[in-house]
Amino acid sequence: MKIDKTNTLSLWKKVCFENDLKAFELLFHMLNTRLIKFCVFYIGQKETAEEIVSDIFVKCWNNRKELINIDNPETYLFVAVKNQSFNYLKKFSNIHLVQIESSDRVEFVNTFDPEKEMERKELHFQLDQAIASLPQQACIVFRLIKEDGMKYKEVAEILNISPRTVQTQLFRAIKKLSVILAAHQSTSRSTIEPTANVPFIGLTS
Repeated sequence: MKIDKTNTLSLWKKVCFENDLKAFELLFHMLNTRLIKFCVFYIGQKETAEEIVSDIFVKCWNNRKELINIDNPETYLFVAVKNQSFNYLKKFSNIHLVQIESSDRVEFVNTFDPEKEMERKELHFQLDQAIASLPQQACIVFRLIKEDGMKYKEVAEILNISPRTVQTQLFRAIKKLSVILAAHQSTSRSTIEPTANVPFIGLTS
């Protein structure tokens, strides 16, 4: 889901300059779910991720007067979540990283045919397994760009890597997932046809 950067910044300014609680609540609802999902990539526990994200929002509200110069609140919050996740993992070293649930981003032509539905689910499962098998950074890059609609530069800032590295990681993920899709299309003999909006085709960002 893409977020209106202008609207996000406007809400952030209202929070920092006007102590606007309503604007803060709107900002929270706009970004909370995505930040939790992002946090789960690192710590593998949804409940803990919810606590971490909530703590960050609370800190932002308490320190709002010190955050008036933030130009991209979305990126700022993602970086804060990443850093807090690392701090949590350092404190609880026995925590293992696990893949979160698939979000079924591949779109298919509507059908009520049970066989086609089974094949559709099988493809989603294969794609999810392929994403899960990617290195952690490549998996996160793919999710942020193709599911959250972020730009290379934004992802680079969040992960503290270069835009070129982001593009390389995304290319590797796309290549692997495209192989899975092509294999499925071949074996299914076109009984299911993906729409033109399949999210992992193309590197434009």
